[in-house]
Amino acid sequence: MRINGTTKSLVANHLAESISGAMTIRAFKEEERFLAKNLDLIDTNASPFFHGFAANEWLIQQLETHSTAVVASSAPCMVLLPPSTFSPERLNQYMHITNEAPEVIEANRSPPNWPAVGKVDICDLQIRYRLNAPVVLQGVSCTFEGGHKIGVVGRTGSGKTTCISALFRLVEPAGGKIVVDGIDISTIGLHDLRSCFGIIPQDPTLFNGTVRYNLDPLSQHTDQELWEVLGKCQLQEAVQEKEQGPRFFSYRGWIELEQWTKTAVLFGACTFEKMPDTGAVVLDEATASIDNATDMILQKTIRTEFADCTVITVAHRIPTVMDCTMVLAISDGKLVEYDEPIKLLKMDGSLFGQLVKEYWSHLHSTESHLHSTESHRV
Repeated sequence: MRINGTTKSLVANHLAESISGAMTIRAFKEEERFLAKNLDLIDTNASPFFHGFAANEWLIQQLETHSTAVVASSAPCMVLLPPSTFSPERLNQYMHITNEAPEVIEANRSPPNWPAVGKVDICDLQIRYRLNAPVVLQGVSCTFEGGHKIGVVGRTGSGKTTCISALFRLVEPAGGKIVVDGIDISTIGLHDLRSCFGIIPQDPTLFNGTVRYNLDPLSQHTDQELWEVLGKCQLQEAVQEKEQGPRFFSYRGWIELEQWTKTAVLFGACTFEKMPDTGAVVLDEATASIDNATDMILQKTIRTEFADCTVITVAHRIPTVMDCTMVLAISDGKLVEYDEPIKLLKMDGSLFGQLVKEYWSHLHSTESHLHSTESHRV
């Protein structure tokens, strides 16, 4: 690089001198000599660059050859040697992953209209993520009546999402059970269980495809039903702006849209299922990434379209659960409170009341800071 910089200055100096003395060069007809001198200087400058590039390519080739040899020799060692002699921890972990329960248990299938009421009984539920890990949920017991709107609140790490994971059997109970409409969910197949519940996560994910595929992947509904669902989710105008319509509206068109739009698509997918009539819908902090105004719109859609469903909402915003039928407060994996939100607010020392006060205090302080910042700018 030092030689390259030195020879580059010669090229620049010769070019500058040739331009300043162009009239003299032409008067003595020495254009060819100066042109040859310029090309010679350019070749001299390009020589170290070429050698440096060739040296880098040689180094890359040597590194790739050595890394290939190391990997080729280590792979047989990891496979052939006994585990006690040489066993990477991650490889050993993947070799002993416990399989999930079967998708369908023919001897114990759920009824076609299950769950008809949506009543969820949680009986002394205990959850641990690994065999020797501590218990995350410590004997939670409560009942979600069919058609009620249940809000689950608690501080970060209290066990709210773990409770939802147990409902879908993402984690098997270490003790206790969950009974939905009289059926212990641990006795049926995972497909029979998960196909009867809808969930809208905090980070919505769309599949690579059309709007129709994301709303109705099994093609069980008509275009008219599709447009009705899009209207309920306030997405009809956005889709109508596309010339090809919802059937061919590709996923790439949703990438630039806001977070609430993707959440609304998942609301539409849940609306397409049978949950508006029966079953349960779980919202795992689904509106945490959207603004308050949009949150109110989606909460109105929930109250209208899932009026007869059991809706379990893991709340990030306290106002989201204020109109719930019951509020479940969890702290350190234990059920602390389970009652109507109005009664919990009136209760002295209530955890839910403390969360409400902290939420509004934080909201007011944030608004005050924004107002003071705007006033300072003005």
